[in-house]
Amino acid sequence: MTNASLPTTINAAEAAHFGSLAAEWWDPKGSSAMLHKLNPVRLSFIRSAIDAHFGGGGKARHPLAGKTALDVGCGAGLLCEPLARLGGAVTGVDAAPENIEAAKAHAALSGLAMDYRAGEIAAQGLGKFDVVTCMEVIEHVMDPGAFVIELVRHLKPDGLLLLSTPNRTAASRIFLVEAAERLGQVPRGTHDWHKFLTPEEATVLLEDSALEVVDMKGIAFSPMSGLHLSSNMALNYILSARLRR
Repeated sequence: MTNASLPTTINAAEAAHFGSLAAEWWDPKGSSAMLHKLNPVRLSFIRSAIDAHFGGGGKARHPLAGKTALDVGCGAGLLCEPLARLGGAVTGVDAAPENIEAAKAHAALSGLAMDYRAGEIAAQGLGKFDVVTCMEVIEHVMDPGAFVIELVRHLKPDGLLLLSTPNRTAASRIFLVEAAERLGQVPRGTHDWHKFLTPEEATVLLEDSALEVVDMKGIAFSPMSGLHLSSNMALNYILSARLRR
């Protein structure tokens, strides 16, 4: 396949927006503060999904030992580093070179060895992985269907896909777009509500690419519990999927 025929999923404007925030990715009080609050909730679901899929039983300290993981749209490595600490050989790909440089710098400070790449996932010459993750990315790409095909192309036959994205509801428009951006919880221009996928739309995209959804949970917010996994998917949801058997 020539470079001219490689699938293109990167939205250049979106990549530039997130690249401009690279210096603040690891600041829990900076422009990525919401991601720092969201990450532990995601990781709770991811750890449970890994144990259920690979049969770890929840007791192994390093459930990804001997396994490979690919984080697509990795930003500056907020998920890559925890995946590495779970024992995985981790590769992170992001559209913004600035994010990849920040990811490499932080990994060096953390003493973690990871393979970070900038650019289109299809152009990286990567193989297949035991785990493919994609957190809050699909709503930013040019063609969600083509993007899912690329995720599947990098998934081993017995691999696990983990994906999260905001839901397109009235609640998400009010709280994730208008309120969050006005209050500075996320940088202005981060979200285009019209690009959000409903759980039903995401499921169809996955099924069209020969995947089956194994589990799906909402990521909700309450004053008492903060961000937490829930049956309420009005704001955001996270899912696990595998190739159809």
